[in-house]
Amino acid sequence: DEEASQTTYQVSKPLVQDLTLNDEYVCQIRAIQHIEIRSLEKGYLENVLVDEGQTVKKGQLLFQIKPSVYQADVQKSEAEVELSKIELENNQALVDKDIISPTEAAMSAAKLNKVKAELELAKTHLGFTEIRAPFDGLIGRFGDIRLGSLLEENQLLTTLSDTHRLWVYFNVPEAQYLDYMEHKRQGGGGTQSVKLELANNKIYPEPGTIETIQSDFSNTSGNIAFRASFSNPHALLRYGQTGKILWPKDIKQAVMVPQKSTFEILDKRFIYVVDKNG
Repeated sequence: DEEASQTTYQVSKPLVQDLTLNDEYVCQIRAIQHIEIRSLEKGYLENVLVDEGQTVKKGQLLFQIKPSVYQADVQKSEAEVELSKIELENNQALVDKDIISPTEAAMSAAKLNKVKAELELAKTHLGFTEIRAPFDGLIGRFGDIRLGSLLEENQLLTTLSDTHRLWVYFNVPEAQYLDYMEHKRQGGGGTQSVKLELANNKIYPEPGTIETIQSDFSNTSGNIAFRASFSNPHALLRYGQTGKILWPKDIKQAVMVPQKSTFEILDKRFIYVVDKNG
C-alpha cells in the first residue's frame, strides 16, 4: 500500500539569466490641448458646418450665428465715423477763419476717435458670429444645440481636442518613484521609455516617454502621478481612453522557474525544492 500511495512528479532545473519584466499601471489618456468651444455672442444658430468626430483645421469655420443685428451695428458705426469726419473738417475750417475756438475742433477730433473705437468694437462683435477652430483637432460631442437654436452668450457648443500627441497619466508607488529618481541621479538619462497596452490587450506601436511627475503624493493611496507622452500619427488614441502603461524593469541574474510548478496560499507563492536525497 505504501508503494501504491507514492506519486511521481516531473522536476526541472531553474534557469538563471538577465531579463526584462514590465511593471503595469492603469492609465488615463488625455489630449495636450482639449478645449470647450463656446458662443461669444447671443443669436440664432444659422449654420453648422461640421459634425461630431470630424477632423478640422486651424481657422476652419465651425458654426455661424445669424449676423444681421451685428452687421447693422457695424453699418451704423461706419455712418457715425463718416459724420464725425465731416464735422471735424468743418470745425477746422471755422478755426482757420477765427470763427470758433481751437477747443471745439479738438472736441470734434476726440469724438471722431470715439466713434472709430465703437466701429472697431462693432466689427469685433460681428467677427464673433463666426466660430472657428483655434487649432487642428477633433470635434467632440455637440452640446444641447440644433440648427436654428437661440444661443446664449458663453453657451457650450462642442469640444475640440488636438490628438497629434497625447498625455498619458498613471499612478506609481513610492518605491518605484524612488528607483526612478535614483536612476536619473546616476546618469540614467532625462527620459525613460514606456509602452502602452490598449483595452484589446494589444501593444500600441508608438513608444512613450516619461516627461514629468506630479508635485506631491496622494495622502490616501501613497502614489504619485507620472505623465508620459505618446505620438498619435494614425489618430488611434482618443481623449478619455484607458489602458495600461508597461514600464520595463531590468533584472540581473534572475532565477526563473515554471509558473505551473508554483502554488499560492493567501498572498504568498510557494515552490517545492527536491533535496539531494530526492
